[in-house]
Amino acid sequence: MTPLELVAGSPALFVFLIVLLGLLVGSFLNVVIYRLPLMMEREWRAQCAELLNQPDPNADQPALTLWGPRSQCPSCGHLIRAVENIPLLSYLRQRGRCAHCGAGIGVQYPLVEAASGILAGLVAWQFGFGWPALAALVFTWMLLAASVIDFRTQLLPDSLTLPLLWLGLFAALFGLFADLPDAVIGAMAGYLSLWSVYQVFRLLTGKEGMGHGDFKLLAALGAWTGWQYLVTIILLSSLVGALCGLALMAFQGRDRRLPMPFGPFLAAAGWIALLWGEALNRAYLNWMGF
Repeated sequence: MTPLELVAGSPALFVFLIVLLGLLVGSFLNVVIYRLPLMMEREWRAQCAELLNQPDPNADQPALTLWGPRSQCPSCGHLIRAVENIPLLSYLRQRGRCAHCGAGIGVQYPLVEAASGILAGLVAWQFGFGWPALAALVFTWMLLAASVIDFRTQLLPDSLTLPLLWLGLFAALFGLFADLPDAVIGAMAGYLSLWSVYQVFRLLTGKEGMGHGDFKLLAALGAWTGWQYLVTIILLSSLVGALCGLALMAFQGRDRRLPMPFGPFLAAAGWIALLWGEALNRAYLNWMGF
């Protein structure tokens, strides 16, 4: 029996290995979450300088990509060694501090690693060994990165939402989660539904109620799940978002006029719809008496 056959024939082993993979991917997602907004900011500054015929403000800074330079402590510049970058274990062993200067390490890092591992394990358990699980893992990790970036910066990068859209349509070519016509309609309806709400809200209030990244994210979710689950996604994300907003106002005194990112709620609802959307739709229809 080959190792691949062994993993395919043992659901528990498959889930265990995917959880470990998820922890490793979570470490890389932290790099994406930290660096991608910085890369976007540098690009915007360079474009503004070019339009104004000014020198490139990034010329004296080292190139920054998702692959380099090596990660380092933001306080002392200490280069993170491999032994200091083991998901979860390094954070616990170092008690949440830099091994060189003792500066605190944000709790976001272990939380993202843990979330990546747990969500990956749920995907493996739900779909089992096969192509749907692999596609759903990519879907999960991209949504996790986009959600944390939106939560921290209120930005949904096109470099995440647009590839997610095209990957959803590509998966639909093989009918992994939705047929191609359903995926195309889902992408179109997902984008246009939030775009329409945005336009009506701006017409009535003169304000922008959400960012354009939310349109693209819902379009991507529609491509993955098909149009049949868009209502479920919108209702679920709106309900959870409203409850979180009320909780923040009640317990933390958050000003209701302050914008709150909607992307994480959309992403969570879309992820749930991909894994358990059919059961949710059936339960909703039964509740409505259909």
